[in-house]
Amino acid sequence: MKILFISRSGLFRDKGGDTVQLLQTAASLRELGVDVDVRLCDEIIDYAPYDLLHFFNIIRPADILLHIRKSKKPYLVSTIFVDYGEYEKKVRKGIVGMFFKYISSDAIEYAKVLARYFLKGEKIISREYIWLGQKRAVKKIMSNASMLLPNSHSEYKRLIAHYHCSAGYRVIPNAIDPQLFKNVNNEKIRDENFVICVGRIEGRKNQLNLIKSVQGSRFRLTLIGSPAANQASYFEACKIAAGTNVEFIDNLPQEQLLQYYSQASIHVLPSWFETTGLSSLEAAAMGCRVVITDKGDTKEYFEDLAFYCEPGSTDSIREAIERASEAGFSDTLQKKILREYTWQIAAFKTLDAYKIVLSNKGL
Repeated sequence: MKILFISRSGLFRDKGGDTVQLLQTAASLRELGVDVDVRLCDEIIDYAPYDLLHFFNIIRPADILLHIRKSKKPYLVSTIFVDYGEYEKKVRKGIVGMFFKYISSDAIEYAKVLARYFLKGEKIISREYIWLGQKRAVKKIMSNASMLLPNSHSEYKRLIAHYHCSAGYRVIPNAIDPQLFKNVNNEKIRDENFVICVGRIEGRKNQLNLIKSVQGSRFRLTLIGSPAANQASYFEACKIAAGTNVEFIDNLPQEQLLQYYSQASIHVLPSWFETTGLSSLEAAAMGCRVVITDKGDTKEYFEDLAFYCEPGSTDSIREAIERASEAGFSDTLQKKILREYTWQIAAFKTLDAYKIVLSNKGL
């Protein structure tokens, strides 16, 4: 079985959760004997050797349409269906923010594609996308896909409700590497006032409100992550708002995150939207208590074992951190993640989806 992964052109230049998901899934599939190649959407590709194409990020349909048309191969899509409409409408500043308040989330995504082309020279590889638009392009991809691979049932339900287009699917969980993020019982060395946030620094991840929420508190906050390429002004605002109890550390390899996950008592990810929150899974697997946004699909993963916050409210974020601190250590979430959300499990489920598609049995 030979599989081709195709993803956005900036996958390695502007790394995110999808970068980790793609690379870890590919590595785990290879361990199962699957031949997997990874290519970027703006590359010239020979499709002939591959049995299936596997795309990532359905909200970037311009990256997918051309390859579907040229390859004529069956394909699957890891949807990673994020919805940043609330952020774009409520938080985005300037003329762009005012414009976004009055258009749909699909129109916002379409405008962003055009902006990346005109302002940054980022190629729109599919001319078809220009006249189809965001919504019709996504629906075309969904309706012709052999299978969709969302990270949760919640994500799939949101996708179908938004586009009114059903498709066969299998849930492939987001996950952690249990060999790296091991079950550790080191509560004695944890600092109860030490709070971390691991993630790319950008408005959608909401670090500025997190910084404001710990101002004047007993908590020490360490933010680990590089600023997004187009968010220099947001990063500067974060640094200006930060008091002496806030530290910034650049993006770190997963291996180097271990010392922070093992020393902090709480990990906070107060994003405007998360399908899961990979760093929250990693932190929980290492024994951190987790404060996470209530926007998106997080409750399917963390159930009542995490502390939820409203990203637009600094009081809500602060209160969730306080509740997490007062709750003390419990290994229930830690055990759940190590039992149910590993890349090996994700790979087995992905391979099962490939077999279903190739056997033409359908769902």
